[in-house]
Amino acid sequence: MAQLIYDLRAVNPRARIGVKLVSSSGVGIIATGVAKAGADVITISGHDGGTGASPLTSIKNTGIPWESGLRDAHTALVKAGLRARVRLRVDGGLKFARDVVIAALLGAEEFGFGTAALLAIGCVMARQCHLNTCPVGIATQNEQLRARFTGNPEMVETYFRALAAEVRQMLADMGARSIDEIIGAVDRLLPRTPEVERSLESLLTPITNPPLQFPCPHEDTSELHLELNRAVEELESLSTRSYRFRITNSDRAVGAHFSGEILRRLGPSSLDLSGVDCEFVGTAGQSFGAFLISGANFRLAGEANDYVGKGLCGGTIAISAGAEASERGDVLIGNTVLYGATSGELYVSGQAGERFAVRNSGALAVVEGVGQHGCEYMTAGIVVILGPRGINLGAGMTGGLGYIMRDSAADHSNHQSVRLGNLQATEHRWLRRVLRRHVQLTGSPRAARLLSSATLPLLRVEPLQPPCSTEETWSTILLRLDRQEAQTFEPRQVLPSEGPLVM
Repeated sequence: MAQLIYDLRAVNPRARIGVKLVSSSGVGIIATGVAKAGADVITISGHDGGTGASPLTSIKNTGIPWESGLRDAHTALVKAGLRARVRLRVDGGLKFARDVVIAALLGAEEFGFGTAALLAIGCVMARQCHLNTCPVGIATQNEQLRARFTGNPEMVETYFRALAAEVRQMLADMGARSIDEIIGAVDRLLPRTPEVERSLESLLTPITNPPLQFPCPHEDTSELHLELNRAVEELESLSTRSYRFRITNSDRAVGAHFSGEILRRLGPSSLDLSGVDCEFVGTAGQSFGAFLISGANFRLAGEANDYVGKGLCGGTIAISAGAEASERGDVLIGNTVLYGATSGELYVSGQAGERFAVRNSGALAVVEGVGQHGCEYMTAGIVVILGPRGINLGAGMTGGLGYIMRDSAADHSNHQSVRLGNLQATEHRWLRRVLRRHVQLTGSPRAARLLSSATLPLLRVEPLQPPCSTEETWSTILLRLDRQEAQTFEPRQVLPSEGPLVM
């Protein structure tokens, strides 16, 4: 979670990042961990809320009241000295001003309303939200049912205005000028009976001698990120040149930071025509090339940690540690590569860890070996594996295509999801084009040998029920190659004596 929060903040430093936790026993300990991970908002969700599409067993039996979870989270954060780092939000059946005031007294600063707002515009709680049969026309696409909807935005506005007025009145009765003055003031709550006092003793116990609370500003002081900012400033002045940087494993989410800076300063189409080449030397930290946008071309001479190309959305990544590393089959990238990628290219002149291309939804990848669970839950894109592979290849794969070496075709695929097939003549031509680009960007001797052979010793891996034809799957990749081949790096020279980079 900490890495995910770091990635999101890297791509948009001004974003408020929230984490939602179910109100449950021990949620306070989890909340302290979320605060340490860098979240801005923690939502405690009680058992009373939830969508009408939820199973009845979940609605009735999941979670505990938001009051218990909220107080537990607030108390744990205060005792750990982390309360000033985050804001607490609560939801789960809030309806009245009394709910808002009690939530504030228990520690909440923000309040979520879902069901109450729906009731204000006419929801009758039929709990058919997932069936397209909502009787009042709210949660349905059926035109006849939608015609029954009589709500309007003013209904919701009136509800919240009345709610706010009642909250102000309750605060005035308590002698408070704003809701901020009562946050965490649990001593203002009194049980009605001795029995209730015994049952709520832990909930209503004030926090004694709390430590000092200090906010934690999220400042990025990475030297590499500062250098990338200067490169973006040059791009603003229409300067076009290649950039070279040293990188260490403490430099995380480099692609996310770079892409975010470009989009904020230059706009979404700034790199589509010109492109920018960045070469890195060293060992990259987690999420190298994450969320990399179209027109950004990253080359790494070295190795990288997990999450390479996570959320890749149009960029090109090439990773190599030299010809000898490729021949030895060195592992150059970590686990969970291309997680959720939607487009772009990844070329690795070496092997990858486990869960390669998990949830790949459109990217092209060439790699020289993968660990277990490759192409898991893949929905689109092309993955070419020029070496060994682990078990469970293609589990849950519903789209896209994979290609593996014939000599590695032992029964490691998940045959409940995928099947193997021989190549068509057109696939040979398309794969050769991809391999030539792999050699161009990484200097891979393995790919060079395959190109010198008369036929490619590859097998196709496809879903048992492909969503489209092989030609249709390849069409978007080929169109991208047409646009990208003239924009990216100069060909890489293959040097037989070149060895792995040692930092």
